[in-house]
Amino acid sequence: MADMNAMTNRTETTTKEATRNNKYFAPRVDIFETDSELVLHADMPGVDPKDIDLRYENGELIVQGRAGAPVNHGHLILSEFDEGDYYRAFQIHESIDSTRIEAECKNGVLKLVLPKAEHVKPRKIAIKGE
Repeated sequence: MADMNAMTNRTETTTKEATRNNKYFAPRVDIFETDSELVLHADMPGVDPKDIDLRYENGELIVQGRAGAPVNHGHLILSEFDEGDYYRAFQIHESIDSTRIEAECKNGVLKLVLPKAEHVKPRKIAIKGE
């Protein structure tokens, strides 16, 4: 249904469209399909919902987000989190109704619901008989 490239967890990606000298990370995603929709969950820890840019254009769904520096809670002993931007792009099949895409972000997880167009949903056909 959707053509997606597999990427590893929070690895730096090389994109030619970066206009700033920042790190980009590819959020890990899970994608589920039902008869009526695709549901995508993207892990974007440290990103505030207002700092997410979600766009659909020319058959491509683009997810970008900015994770700020972690809050300092005392003397830092170990740091494994990097500050940087999240970026991921998906080619979306024409069977998705792009006018009804919904998005929600809670606890660092972005949830996207991509409804299928009515003409591609399975339908039950009634059988006439005696």
